[in-house]
Amino acid sequence: MNLNISSITEKIQRETEKIIIGKPRQIRLIVMALLAGGHVLLDDLPGLGKTTLIKTLAIVLGCDFKRIQFVPDLLPSDIMGMKIYNQKSGEFQLAQGPIMTNIVLADEVNRAIPRTQAALLEAMEEKQVTIDGQTFPLPSPFMVMATQNPVESDSSFNLPAGQMDRFLIRLSLGYLGHDEEREMLERLGDGTPFESVENVTDAAEITAMQEDIKSVHLSRPVADYIVSLTQKTREHPSLKMGAGPRASRSLYKAAKVLAAMSGREFVIPDDVQEILQPVLAHRLILTNEARLSGKTASQIVEEAQKRVPVPPGREELFRE
Repeated sequence: MNLNISSITEKIQRETEKIIIGKPRQIRLIVMALLAGGHVLLDDLPGLGKTTLIKTLAIVLGCDFKRIQFVPDLLPSDIMGMKIYNQKSGEFQLAQGPIMTNIVLADEVNRAIPRTQAALLEAMEEKQVTIDGQTFPLPSPFMVMATQNPVESDSSFNLPAGQMDRFLIRLSLGYLGHDEEREMLERLGDGTPFESVENVTDAAEITAMQEDIKSVHLSRPVADYIVSLTQKTREHPSLKMGAGPRASRSLYKAAKVLAAMSGREFVIPDDVQEILQPVLAHRLILTNEARLSGKTASQIVEEAQKRVPVPPGREELFRE
């Protein structure tokens, strides 16, 4: 690798933790998702710092950032933009929507109608948008960080399976512990000091890191391990739908990024295991019987992990 990805991501982590207290794992996984070219769904209660986390990361990463508040009357053109007739020039000109940026905060994404939610699909999968038959590429890097409140159901719409599958990972921040919440009050109680956060990198360097990570080696045994894990979910009797090929590709890309963030040029099974839950659980659809019995997608991922043998061998064997 040409860039010291481990050193850069450590600096990103340190700067972000100046504002975001007690969430090192979530920060690490979001940075991983960005470098893997993926998107993040933050599924959590109000007031736990989701928006603050995303805004802080945008500053640290040196990337353009836009926030879209999803509401029932939001239209696809409010996200993507539209062509407007210019009377002076006599031509239609593009009025860019907020999607034309590096990091998009899709706040309360489940409050928009399905038609508007669907407008995100092309952007998330193809890194482009189509307006009046004309295709426009999105900036690089590009990441959607969507939030949803899992408790309130009024005026909200469930995200379809196809859209859930396009999120690389789903995370929850959760409540802080007592000492961490006291530290948060002492550090941030009078206002969020975004000015104390330093810029660590920029869009060009992030894009270069994404290219660099492609050279990370993932051996045949680890590839077999990934496929066996996803296929094991498809066989589970408690599922209507298991993890598909896109999930295997997501594990593949995410594991390579974690290896690079750990200073390695090759993937080991531990990298796959670290991101198994956030990559797979949200893609699984349980049967009605399984839901009524209290079964969860996380439990099924755990069962799959236990049933699939870990590739044996010393770390050096996964270099080849």
